[in-house]
Amino acid sequence: MLHFSSQEYENRKSQLLNAMSEAGLDAILLFAQESMYWLTGYDTFGFVFFQCLVVRSDGEMALLTRSADLRQAQHTSNIENIIIWTDSATANPANNLRDLLSDMDLLGANVGMEYDTHGLTAANGRKVDEALKTFATLCDASGLVHGLRLIKSDEEIEQVYKAAEYADLAFDEALKLTKSGADEGKILAAMQGAILEAGGDYAGNGFIIGSGADALLCRYKSGRRKLSKDDQLTLEWAGVSAQYHVAMMRTLIVGKPNPEHEQMFNASRDAMLAVETAMVPGNTFGDLFDAHTRTMDEAGLSRHRLNACGYSIGAKYAPCWMDGPMLYSGNQTRVAPNMTLFAHMILMDSDSGSAMCLGHTYLTTETAPKPLSRHGLNFVTV
Repeated sequence: MLHFSSQEYENRKSQLLNAMSEAGLDAILLFAQESMYWLTGYDTFGFVFFQCLVVRSDGEMALLTRSADLRQAQHTSNIENIIIWTDSATANPANNLRDLLSDMDLLGANVGMEYDTHGLTAANGRKVDEALKTFATLCDASGLVHGLRLIKSDEEIEQVYKAAEYADLAFDEALKLTKSGADEGKILAAMQGAILEAGGDYAGNGFIIGSGADALLCRYKSGRRKLSKDDQLTLEWAGVSAQYHVAMMRTLIVGKPNPEHEQMFNASRDAMLAVETAMVPGNTFGDLFDAHTRTMDEAGLSRHRLNACGYSIGAKYAPCWMDGPMLYSGNQTRVAPNMTLFAHMILMDSDSGSAMCLGHTYLTTETAPKPLSRHGLNFVTV
């Protein structure tokens, strides 16, 4: 069930060990599911419970997890050493982790930890700190694997292209169904169904769908409605292949657009093109955000834009497909070839009740970025 070649996993492991050496780490404790998946192929949502992949500086690895994930790890990963902690009223898996580190001869070692992840709750993090406070020297290494995942390999890019095609198939279905009287639930079901039927996966978070006043929302919410004769429908979704995401975002106009819609679309399109122009190696993520804000602000829409305009995207798990770093003011992360970046131009005008959103995922290159969708930046009216 591994999605990549053995050589690919060896290359990733070598990258990690080199990074650990540069950071002076004897071991790293991986709690982020994305890190475990990238390094070993381990594919599960069991990270909602306590689990940790220990990687020693010589390459030895061991996974501490629950019995429910034993076969999951055996079936989806290349991890050979799997240790089970036992569920009970008195269980403290942080103590099991300490025992595992002792067995791996890591007493007194310099150990990095992934604190900044949904895979380690604050409560469990405190337990680990307590269990290891006199055992090893801990430091926050949350960004170490995350930084390695920013640049996509050739094999990863193959999955990205598949995800992009799935995203396009979903949008095809939305375009077929969006009209006056259409049910949001049917549109949503058709989009998700197209991805699953084509061989894709569920996304890291629910697709965003909202019409009328809900078109101004940037998050999924419960509740459905039918589209009116003159309406607006905001959609944000992602095609997913082997957990790799390619996101898209659009606001579709049903019936007659109002003047605000047209002004906002022109500004969103121009801002997207400005970001595309800036999305070249050497520029920073902050430069991309600045290109977005200049265009929006020159159009007189500064009150209606957001304080971020995208993020890096890749293999990600619930509760969110946003991978980071984000495109916001002052972010000094530099654009490099073979990144996958989702840029979203979002305008929400609460005064007029109008929304307009454009979102595209790009693959960066040595020069201009490559849009991953076959759909253009068009003003869509139905």
